[in-house]
Amino acid sequence: MMPGMTWTAPAIDRVYEPTVGDERTMLEGYLDWHRQTLLWKCAGLNAEQLKIASAPPSNLTLLGLVRHMTEVERAWFTIRVHGRSPNPVYCSDERPGADFEDIAGADPEADFARFLAECQASRESVAGLPLEHTFVHPRTKRNISLRWVYLHMIEEYARHNGHADLIRERIDGATGD
Repeated sequence: MMPGMTWTAPAIDRVYEPTVGDERTMLEGYLDWHRQTLLWKCAGLNAEQLKIASAPPSNLTLLGLVRHMTEVERAWFTIRVHGRSPNPVYCSDERPGADFEDIAGADPEADFARFLAECQASRESVAGLPLEHTFVHPRTKRNISLRWVYLHMIEEYARHNGHADLIRERIDGATGD
């Protein structure tokens, strides 16, 4: 994306989270609402605006949040749930914070495409698994259920969407839930 160009948001289908339904429907609905909320907070901004830090010395940016959630989606739904070897998108052992740190030369179009692809991969990765499916966390050695992963991801998005709301307000004054 050329500097100054506005990022063209993908179709944002920010459907309100379900208020009735079975547990899986509720968890998936809330998670999808939060995924779409993050995209909504980024819509209409140009590449430079997506890279504006919240408040120095923090390196928290809207684009960094999208890159971070791409990593988190992959880590929980694709790698940990299935016990696969780590295969991060942006980060490495040498640069564990690269999702937030390597923003200056980042390409928002590519990063948003990765985010959307990772969200879809997450959905597909766990589609056939029951919420009771468990795995052992590689670092903590705790037994964790897929149900817990959904709850954790909702919490992770909710926290970061709060950050996104403040960053967006700083950039252009836009606010909203």
